[in-house]
Amino acid sequence: QVQLVESGGGLVQAGGSLRLSCAASGRTGSSKAMGWFRQAPGKERELVAGISGSGSSTYYIDSVKGRFTISRDNAKNTIDLQMNSLKPEDTAVYICAASNYVYTIERRPAAYGYWGQGTQVIVSS
Repeated sequence: QVQLVESGGGLVQAGGSLRLSCAASGRTGSSKAMGWFRQAPGKERELVAGISGSGSSTYYIDSVKGRFTISRDNAKNTIDLQMNSLKPEDTAVYICAASNYVYTIERRPAAYGYWGQGTQVIVSS
């Protein structure tokens, strides 16, 4: 079992920044690819940013490119998401997830076997 716990969400004005952190514990085994998903009310869960097991490859959805940065520290088992220039449309629950794969960054939620509880991000206009 792998446990994922997110922190760092909150309320911020448009243009502001937040840093989300995900701490992994339990039987993490080899470093899997990780992802930050988000889900807004009435919308499907979408992969916002992903990072490969080694950290050498990353993925960003078009709407956050240039504003969000995903990073990981395998020694500490943490995955962070730095979010800058936040917009009201970034408002959602952000959820950390561990992939079933090491090298590839899958966008399908079904490719992720472990999920955190999520942390709320609200961006006011």
